[in-house]
Amino acid sequence: MNDDGIKRNLVSDTEIFNEDKQAEILEKFDSESKVRKFASKKMIVVVSAIAILYSLFHLYITFNPMPALQQRALHVAVGLAIIFLLYPVTSKQDRSKIVWYDWILFILALATAGYLITEYTAIVTSRGGIPNTADIAMAIVTVILVLEAARRVTGWILPVLALVFLTYPFISHMDFMPIKMMTRPYDLGDIFGQLYLKTEGLYSTAIGASVNFIFLFILFGAFLAKSGMGQFFNDIALALAGHKQGGPAKVAVISSGFMGSINGAAVANVVGTGAFTIPLMKKIGYSKNFSGAVEASASIGGQILPPIMGASAFIMAETTGVSYGTIAMAALIPAVLYFLAVIMQVHFRAGRENLKGIPKSDLPRVKEIMKERGHLLLPIVFLIFLLYQNIPIGHAAFYTIVSTVVVAAIRKNTRMSVKDILAALDNGARQSLSVMVACAVVGIIIGVVSLTSFGNVMTSSIASLGAGSLFLTLFFTMIASMVLGMGLPSIPAYIITATMAAPALAEFDIPILIAHMFVFYFGIFANITPPVALAAFAGAGISGGDPMRTGFTALKLAAAGFLIPYLFVYNPAMLMIDTTNAAVNAKDFPMAPWTEIVLITASAIIGIIALSAAIEGYFKTQINPFFRLILGAGALMMIIPETYTDLAGIVIVAVILGMNYFYSRKEQNINIGV
Repeated sequence: MNDDGIKRNLVSDTEIFNEDKQAEILEKFDSESKVRKFASKKMIVVVSAIAILYSLFHLYITFNPMPALQQRALHVAVGLAIIFLLYPVTSKQDRSKIVWYDWILFILALATAGYLITEYTAIVTSRGGIPNTADIAMAIVTVILVLEAARRVTGWILPVLALVFLTYPFISHMDFMPIKMMTRPYDLGDIFGQLYLKTEGLYSTAIGASVNFIFLFILFGAFLAKSGMGQFFNDIALALAGHKQGGPAKVAVISSGFMGSINGAAVANVVGTGAFTIPLMKKIGYSKNFSGAVEASASIGGQILPPIMGASAFIMAETTGVSYGTIAMAALIPAVLYFLAVIMQVHFRAGRENLKGIPKSDLPRVKEIMKERGHLLLPIVFLIFLLYQNIPIGHAAFYTIVSTVVVAAIRKNTRMSVKDILAALDNGARQSLSVMVACAVVGIIIGVVSLTSFGNVMTSSIASLGAGSLFLTLFFTMIASMVLGMGLPSIPAYIITATMAAPALAEFDIPILIAHMFVFYFGIFANITPPVALAAFAGAGISGGDPMRTGFTALKLAAAGFLIPYLFVYNPAMLMIDTTNAAVNAKDFPMAPWTEIVLITASAIIGIIALSAAIEGYFKTQINPFFRLILGAGALMMIIPETYTDLAGIVIVAVILGMNYFYSRKEQNINIGV
């Protein structure tokens, strides 16, 4: 049976969301999808050609790099130019053609890099980075173009945030400013020279990571998508979990988690995978709100799941100086615990509502799937091998893209034609635009923070609120990370929170890796935190549920994700690292003792299962409301990494779950007349 046949066999034709319907939902909740649809075939070819050349440029510079400033400027300039061709000034504008002023913006965008390239020698030698009038003028033009492009692609939140920061150096010397926030006066040359002529502004490490790593991994995801990897994840999840209790929800968690790790786009993942899994969940009896929430919580979870983590692992490596291998290893156990928590909640909900799985006869078989598409896993395995061999990240991505084309050719149904390869190059370039422009806007924020030391103000404010308490400082850092991350793509959300919030934890000698992991988690969870819960709202758009209720349900499903970061701060063994006597800026860590890793993991697993049962009020049978509270308390005791709390927690959990197991057996005996 082909892929369409499998879908129609499981879900009725009326419930299947075709590509047009998916695009409609995606446009409603994801501003990145509101692109022009050209009436002219010539224009389609022109834009696609530019996008393909953009991808080829990145493949070329992987082995033939340019000076950092020039390379980053070209990455931004060409990306901006494509944005002005693809994105209309408003969503209501006619999308069938490009208006005249967007052609002007297209030319200006290219000119921003052209100017830097032609003036590069003078900037770094005779002028020594000190801007002249022409430099300032081009810097202002570039900042305006970046902000406008970001507004078109990501919406208003990120540009407005950048404008707030950009206003600060203009007024930071004025008398009405709080003493802590006062600085010396800055002129246009100071501000825009910082943003345009140096690699601490627009062309900061954020753009450096975008051009060197992120683009290539987005391109890798585009090639995997063309080879049919998304369908493989769906089918293998169906085969493994579809027949289990509440099977379709478990399928959604597994397939969305894997796809989210590769593509890093939570909203797009919700729509792409959820178009199939959400109708399937509703069909077996899950509510609309719960179905949308499952897809949302799993999709954002993909970004904390190694090996790729939506490319965020590579950003973290670039920002902290900690190796990719250490970061991926550290992220593994927390990610597994998060997905276990989501799966257990959907399992207990299915038990409570008596929701069965899909008959095995209607499902694809593992052996057949592996025979048809199993070879598509080889590029991912190859990538992990290269990264752990310390091959440069950009080179590893390049080799993996090539290997994807080669491996996909093994079987006819996954083989990519020249047209498919060109389409992957085109799609990869388009999918990279939101990250590129977001990283450029984040560069404005980083530039201002670097120029004015505003980051120190933010850090001291969080520390002051914490009043010397590590727990309170963690709590306020969590709030700051979630607020800064609301409505933003995960990568810029992480970069902003890492710049603004993570340094507060250094006051308590928390190593940089742990601090960055902490803010990374909460920056991502902002995507399911009302009132700006874009991933949850997209899930509600497919399920037909209420957006806010879906958001709060997704929060409940992700409850463990809000506890796990606290756990690895207090006990880094959960990250499989030993931080004893480690400096705040430590880059290498020895492996924690295996006994400690096993004990904390086992305790956390039991605690998370118990917490999931308490949240859903079910374990074998309904749990009494009073016992739910006790069970929840016991679960939290087990999750807290202390010996005495673990012992008390396991007694409470064992007693409550044991009692419920006894009650369930008693109910079964009554039902069968024993």
